[in-house]
Amino acid sequence: MARILKKPVIKSKIKLRKGDNVVITAGKDKGRQGHILSVDRKAGRVIVESANIVHKHQKPTQASPQGGIIKREAPIHVSNVAYLHKGKPTRIGYKLETAKDGRIVKKRFAKSTGDLID
Repeated sequence: MARILKKPVIKSKIKLRKGDNVVITAGKDKGRQGHILSVDRKAGRVIVESANIVHKHQKPTQASPQGGIIKREAPIHVSNVAYLHKGKPTRIGYKLETAKDGRIVKKRFAKSTGDLID
């Protein structure tokens, strides 16, 4: 009988983006800081630069004829990272602001200080 794998359901929106500076709050790399290299919104995971390094055994291919053991970053669940604002971890919220041309723009802000992030 075939097993049916369930995909994880993300109920909250991921407010982190590629390039954000984050700190890891749980796991083997707790306390390590780095930039986000990629965000997988469906799985709810992020890849942080030089964190959660794993060894991947690579078979020789035409692209890499040597093969061997490769060190690379593995994904971390979004609940285990926090945005760094002025050197301290903080949560992120959204504010709706009116732009100069009259349209409404959604902006991210740090909940600890209220400062706009971008």
